[in-house]
Amino acid sequence: MARKAFVDTDIVLDLLTMRQPFYAPAAQVFSLAADRLIDLFVSPVLIANLFYILRKARGGAEAINAIRKLRLIVKIAAVDEQIIDLVLSSGFKDIEDGFQYYCALQKGIGVLLTRNVKDFAGREMAIMNCEEFLTLRETGPKAGKHRA
Repeated sequence: MARKAFVDTDIVLDLLTMRQPFYAPAAQVFSLAADRLIDLFVSPVLIANLFYILRKARGGAEAINAIRKLRLIVKIAAVDEQIIDLVLSSGFKDIEDGFQYYCALQKGIGVLLTRNVKDFAGREMAIMNCEEFLTLRETGPKAGKHRA
């Protein structure tokens, strides 16, 4: 089972805003990372977007505090010129999705966790939601649906 996964913004927001019914699976995934059983990665773009969203909902100080706590659990995959060029020529309809995908690809991460699986159709890595990831982790490769 994958020891590393890249996490899309929607999954982080599910966790931090306790969005139902998505909170519990997201919390389980982040608990695995907090217990050092898996490594979770995000992009710097996610951090910027997260601050923007949380600041509007909770205020700047609480947004910073939430990001600091998140940072204790996740690793940051760098964005460089090559990633920006790949995103701009990739055909992704949502540029943020392109950043997530190419950051994960550059880091050699084989799994991207998102609730917007269809937005990553036809890509080179396994794209799945948290429930699929957790099922795959518990029962092995045949249980989860790998979408590439």
